[in-house]
Amino acid sequence: MIDPRAVVSPEARLAPDVSVGPFTVIGPRVEIGPRTVIGPHAVINGPTTLGADNHVFQFASLGDAPQDKKYRGEPTRLVIGDRNVFREFVTVNRGTTHDKGVTTIGDDNLFMACAHVAHDCTIGNKTVFANGAVLGGHVEVGDWVILGGLTAVHQFGKVGAHAFLAGGAMARQDVPPYVMVAGDPAVPHAVNAEGLKRRGFSEDQIRAIREAYRTLYRSDLKLAEALERLEPVAAQRPEVRVFVDFIRTSARSIVR
Repeated sequence: MIDPRAVVSPEARLAPDVSVGPFTVIGPRVEIGPRTVIGPHAVINGPTTLGADNHVFQFASLGDAPQDKKYRGEPTRLVIGDRNVFREFVTVNRGTTHDKGVTTIGDDNLFMACAHVAHDCTIGNKTVFANGAVLGGHVEVGDWVILGGLTAVHQFGKVGAHAFLAGGAMARQDVPPYVMVAGDPAVPHAVNAEGLKRRGFSEDQIRAIREAYRTLYRSDLKLAEALERLEPVAAQRPEVRVFVDFIRTSARSIVR
């Protein structure tokens, strides 16, 4: 399953059914799980771990050194889960010792061509990074997030679950769960209601999320006042609790 023209370090550990295309380079301290397909001309350096059923297309670069001037060659890591797709020219860097020391990607994510995940980022599950979507270092992205083409998230930013960043959006502050943002700088426009329907949220849940959104963004309340008004609702509605807790723990403040 390994093309004779590929270069695979003897220190790499590959499951027996991993497929590796021609001219791909796999360095030492790389572990690749079952049924993973690595296309031609890809580069994977370690320490990096890929789970099962991943697909790495041609010219992708995974697990190389972080683009950080403070990095001095420390053995930081990249950890990737299962069933992820990395299309052409996707780049994902390892972590740094100035954070957790690891970049983490969950399961079932799609990274389209030229997407970039910087050092120390944490990506959840079932996200979509459209062509040219990029993250600065130390960014956290929740489950089911969609980043449109040519979007960017500022370093240390957070994007909550089920959020949607329209093409070209520049998120300089945190994007709460469920919220659709657009523009430069990114500003909120609506609740990602269609996405929530597709993921099984009930009409009642979506209605509660919309009301929470209106309280935060359409009521002319200060942030602290809006959170105070939302707290009794969050006590009864788990979907609103997620929304409120994200805002309360935001370090960069939220898009408004």
